[in-house]
Amino acid sequence: MKRPGPLLTLLAGLLLAVFMLTLNATTGTKNASSSSQEASPSATPQVSPPPTGAPPSSSPPPPSKSAPPNADYAGRTDDNSSAVAVSLRGGKAIAYFCDGRSKESWLKGDVKDDGTMKLTGKNGAELNGTLKDGSSIRGTVDLGGQRYAFTADKAVKPSGLYRATATVRGAKLDGGWIVLPGGKQVGILDRDGKPAAAPTIDPESGTVTVDGQTLTASPVTP
Repeated sequence: MKRPGPLLTLLAGLLLAVFMLTLNATTGTKNASSSSQEASPSATPQVSPPPTGAPPSSSPPPPSKSAPPNADYAGRTDDNSSAVAVSLRGGKAIAYFCDGRSKESWLKGDVKDDGTMKLTGKNGAELNGTLKDGSSIRGTVDLGGQRYAFTADKAVKPSGLYRATATVRGAKLDGGWIVLPGGKQVGILDRDGKPAAAPTIDPESGTVTVDGQTLTASPVTP
């Protein structure tokens, strides 16, 4: 039996070399593919949403205003011809204008939260005023075609506004009094529609004598 010759040995070595080269090439391709997948993952990266900032702080609501405090005010017109008194209660107001002889008017209305007021009375009478820091009321009264500017300061009892109504000897009486700071009084007593200067009342008790009969004048509030 003949031994294989050198040619057969060379051919076997060549086949082995080709097999090794093919194996290395295949392994390299797989490694490169694996490295590429690791470097560039197929999944889309998650993008975090931009941070949401804190909501803008809203300005605090303005403090709620309340109705002007209950109080009474009394004073005189700038020309010193008449007196004016105003009583405030719960956002309502009643006022009395009086010259102490024949001219008078009762006026009513609302007081706004800012202290302004527009009060109205009979025959087109009107009072426009503004409460100043709770210490006084500055305004005007329009009556009988004339305008009277006035200042009424905060009144401390017995100063203030008083009224009495009654029927005496068949006559209907309606009296209004303004007791000014210092004690001076300005008032009108109306007898059946005829106004005249009113007699003096006792501010401590409110009593007044009319035609021999004792009446009681009470503080006026809205």
